[in-house]
Amino acid sequence: MVVSLAQIRETSGEVFTEGCPTRVVLDHIMSKWGVLVLLALTDGTHRWGELRREVEGISEKMLASTLRTLEADGLVRRTSYPEVPPRVEYSLTELGRELMERMLPLVEWVAAHAGEVVGESRRSA
Repeated sequence: MVVSLAQIRETSGEVFTEGCPTRVVLDHIMSKWGVLVLLALTDGTHRWGELRREVEGISEKMLASTLRTLEADGLVRRTSYPEVPPRVEYSLTELGRELMERMLPLVEWVAAHAGEVVGESRRSA
């Protein structure tokens, strides 16, 4: 069942309007790096280096920024262990897991249709 923006606004108020927090959330979770970091964490807990390898092409600065943002949003948990050398692990929170349950079908659709979409846009250009 497809739900329209008008139907969402009927039940949730004026969401997705300028200045609405829903736009901030969309910006955080739907950014290229946000999606890829969250997707990597659906496989379980990862350390910094593991995430850096899993999310190919992300710079250290962007990974740090993305993780800080997702942690502040309550989607990612950062656990620091008082060891030598220090060990830090990242995992999805319950809210992050709930988000990914809904986002994974979209990611699967993108994986299945990326060739068609990119191929179409190149042919029409």
